[in-house]
Amino acid sequence: MGGSPGFFDLDERYAALSAFGDPLERLAAVVDFELFRTPLIQALRRSDGSKGGRPPVDPVLLFKILVLQALYGLSDEQAEFQIRDRLSFMRFLDLGLADRVPDYSTIWRFREALVTAGAMDDLFARFDLALTERGYLALGGQLIDASIIEAPKQRLTVEEKQRVRAGKRPSWPVAKARHKDIQARWTVKRGRVKKKPGPTLESREQLTEGLLIPAFGYKNHINVDRRHRLIRKFQVTHAAAHDGARLPELLNPEAVDRRVWADTAYRSKANEAALAAAGRRSMIHFKKPQGRAMPGPHVRANRTRSAVRSAVEHVFGEQKARMKLFVRTIGLARATRKIGMVNIAYNMRRLVWLERQAATG
Repeated sequence: MGGSPGFFDLDERYAALSAFGDPLERLAAVVDFELFRTPLIQALRRSDGSKGGRPPVDPVLLFKILVLQALYGLSDEQAEFQIRDRLSFMRFLDLGLADRVPDYSTIWRFREALVTAGAMDDLFARFDLALTERGYLALGGQLIDASIIEAPKQRLTVEEKQRVRAGKRPSWPVAKARHKDIQARWTVKRGRVKKKPGPTLESREQLTEGLLIPAFGYKNHINVDRRHRLIRKFQVTHAAAHDGARLPELLNPEAVDRRVWADTAYRSKANEAALAAAGRRSMIHFKKPQGRAMPGPHVRANRTRSAVRSAVEHVFGEQKARMKLFVRTIGLARATRKIGMVNIAYNMRRLVWLERQAATG
């Protein structure tokens, strides 16, 4: 039987992880997490410790745990286990084998404190400022879009649904109300089915063109700069919110290029006026006239614009496929914290890639 691991044994393990290409080691080297310390301290409002008691866990350490959760889609319990189990996580958090690991309840309380303080906008803005200071300006124009982030479906009676739609809370017991999300909403998203080889029945032809799929949850509205594909602004709403109504609030005044790309959901007189007032050039897709074919110039313009605008879909694909974005919390405030952290973690991962590309030329 082997004895306890020694100092050099641990060094060898870490060296082997580095040789394999530990992504968290690179992330820790590229991102200065100390820039989040001030807004975190302001949000937590902890005592000065003059009354004694157990020293609190470092807020930057807890914030880095939230980054791990966002990157890998981990619950609080899973995060605690993985930190104890994985050397790469421990090294990322600067924890030794003998150091105390925050338990799942500590992670939960920290997250709730950020929700109560509404700190996500400030944390996101701090990192965006750091990106700008490193030379990653919002170049190439703005890509604006939204994606539905699904949440667990709520099972409500007809009467309960009516009360929720009227903005009232059903008369649930306190314990039951804690598990009911009355701020998320149902909506319909369009999907596609690939045509199967062989003959297709005429009555089924329409099914291969598009499907209307019901979805429940929230929406992540984002503004991505075209050059670097970094998220510059975001907003979280319930899933039924209209995409186009968010455009004026999502515009980035710091963007260098005047052009703004978006799909037909954003095409309206109000949005065109908002873009003109902000000194921006509309590259929003044209809508098909009702009952008439779309003019040829508009068809060609939409095709050209789609080639640019489609880059924003890669951001959503990254968040849903690799980062496993799914809202399991209750309420809009917690959903905003969850989605906001994923947006920050996406930008961190993107920054690592951009730095690697710059280093390799």
